Amino acid sequence: MSVVAQVFVVVAGLFHVAIFVMESLLFRKPSTYQRFLVKDETEMNAARPWAFNQGFYNLFLAAGALGGLIAGGDKGHAIALFSCACMAGAGIVLVASDRRMVQAAATQALPPILALVLAATL
Repeated sequence: MSVVAQVFVVVAGLFHVAIFVMESLLFRKPSTYQRFLVKDETEMNAARPWAFNQGFYNLFLAAGALGGLIAGGDKGHAIALFSCACMAGAGIVLVASDRRMVQAAATQALPPILALVLAATL
């Protein structure tokens, strides 16, 4: 895998670590939950269990991407790219489910898509 593709894998992995922090650790803060279109504390309390779970999903994707790079070799890179494919798919599902989330979906999906394209072409 090219160094440029690896850079985008790292960016995608670190982004998903940041989302884990927001969804699983900081979700009770209004400035955090409002980023997820949650309007108030009542909605936050209803959404908190799924956000906590979703945060760990994002952490596991990050672990696959970053861990695959650290492991290296064909198998490690395959794990990293599979994680990127899952991240890209989740971003596509996000925008398909709610058009208001287009910016968040692009931020989530663009780095792993670039990693996949660059890994396939370079």
